[in-house]
Amino acid sequence: MRVGRFQVMALLQAARAKELGLPGGRAKSWGLNRAIFYAAAKRGFKQPIKPSPPSGVRKKPVAKAGKAYFLGDEMAYTARKSNRLYFTIGGRLQTEADFKRQIEVRFGSHFEDAWKESIAIIQQYPKNVLLSQHRFYSEIYRPRRDELASKWTESSP
Repeated sequence: MRVGRFQVMALLQAARAKELGLPGGRAKSWGLNRAIFYAAAKRGFKQPIKPSPPSGVRKKPVAKAGKAYFLGDEMAYTARKSNRLYFTIGGRLQTEADFKRQIEVRFGSHFEDAWKESIAIIQQYPKNVLLSQHRFYSEIYRPRRDELASKWTESSP
């Protein structure tokens, strides 16, 4: 199955979130949420004015302000289901099951290899790059998105 930019974004964002301290399931929710956000933005989605990150967010990777959740200077909304916190966009939760269905399945039996590679890529960068939405996109994702999509497609069934 083909691995595209959407899956690359989700996987790198999930690895970024994990590296910044989110547990596995929540990191995957973040990754899928951000992939959906960027895909919508690419198609002309206009995001409503979002809250500004709380002061000191550059020193503290995670902050909450009501239903707004900040990972560095990037914000997503949250909601609870079965007493678990998930990220949400357009009124829909992004769960571990959604991540598996939309992301993991594309990699087949090679998902764990791609996940480990994503973590290794993220660990090459200093925290200030990971805390910046713009720097993550321009320094980590954008330069390697097509290379990773091709590589991961070739290794997938």
